Amino acid sequence: MRFYDLIFLAFSTLVRYPLRTLMLLIATSIGVMAVILLTAVGEGARDYITGQFKDMGTNLLFVVPGKNETSGGGSPIDFAGIAPRDLTVEDAISLRQIEGVKYIAPIVIGETPAQFNGLERSVPIIGTTPSFLAVRNWEMEVGNFLPGVTLDRSPPVCVIGKEVESELFGKNNAIGQWLRVGDRRCRVTGIIGTEGRAIGIDTQKIVVMPVSLATALFNRPSLFRIAVQASNTWEMDQIKKDIIRIIKKRHQGKEDITVIRQDAVMQSFDNIFNVLTMALGSIASISLFVAGILIMNVMLVAVSQRQSEIGLLKAIGAKNKQISYLFVTEAVILSGTGAILGLVFGHTITQVLKLAFPTFNFLPPLWASFVSIIVALVSGVVFGLLPARRASKLDPVIALSGNK
Repeated sequence: MRFYDLIFLAFSTLVRYPLRTLMLLIATSIGVMAVILLTAVGEGARDYITGQFKDMGTNLLFVVPGKNETSGGGSPIDFAGIAPRDLTVEDAISLRQIEGVKYIAPIVIGETPAQFNGLERSVPIIGTTPSFLAVRNWEMEVGNFLPGVTLDRSPPVCVIGKEVESELFGKNNAIGQWLRVGDRRCRVTGIIGTEGRAIGIDTQKIVVMPVSLATALFNRPSLFRIAVQASNTWEMDQIKKDIIRIIKKRHQGKEDITVIRQDAVMQSFDNIFNVLTMALGSIASISLFVAGILIMNVMLVAVSQRQSEIGLLKAIGAKNKQISYLFVTEAVILSGTGAILGLVFGHTITQVLKLAFPTFNFLPPLWASFVSIIVALVSGVVFGLLPARRASKLDPVIALSGNK
């Protein structure tokens, strides 16, 4: 039996039983589609999280109050250290002596009511300096970001998000107006144009004011953290050591802070989501083995239904090996075609998801497509062997007589 005859017989058999063929194709394509979709979700989540960190700027280090004893420093819980001593604005000022530091942005966060002309709403507050704009890569829609504010000087000014502007000021021009925030008053100098989230807070709903004004407003001297941007990546390790040395000296020789490199945090999240994506792909691959088992069971039934055909092939000289090849070829064609259909459906759905949710980049990794095809073909071969061996062992006389 030539290779061409083998392929022709396999295809003609599949066409002759369209319902069975369609059922097996659907089972395999669903398995492959599941691999594509689940890995796309994992990659989308990873891309979104790492994108959030990249939006914060590059070459960043975060000085967090409290000493974290873990070696990696890349866990999300590192951002919430518990400090035996406050991290203050004076600590931030002391970091200006470090060579290679481009920006220093002390950060205070809290929440309090904001009022204007009888209207009031609760707003998240960020206390910082003008360097925060560069560190976060923000853009202003109109106005200036905390003009005249330095680490040493805090005039009563603030900038607000667009949602705060629309709710409190309506059609009035907010620039130059006095806004009451808690028991303080500050003049609005600008509207934030960048959309997204900063430190878990929606930028459209916030009020940003000088750091010293914010510490006075919340009546606490401690900073939430200090963001330090290095001029170059290769200087970050030395800057980290200098930060620890300077703060340790200011805190009576106690190393009660944690300095976290943003790229280390990004790498940790990247590793976590890589493992998650591979785990999701592995779980989805199980459905391909389920499809293979279905192929095996259906083809075992087909052996009984096609005894006369098998007997005729053996009667005209087909060898046992050739009968086995025929059934394995059918299984490979089914699994391969189903895998291709699954890839088409999976990638089509991911494109639809990207249009529906533009924030997330639903892009399945390249390895997911290759692995799903390979697993589908392997499962087709493996689970096609049993019915193939059973068919090859049929006695041609008994098979032609129709007796089992």
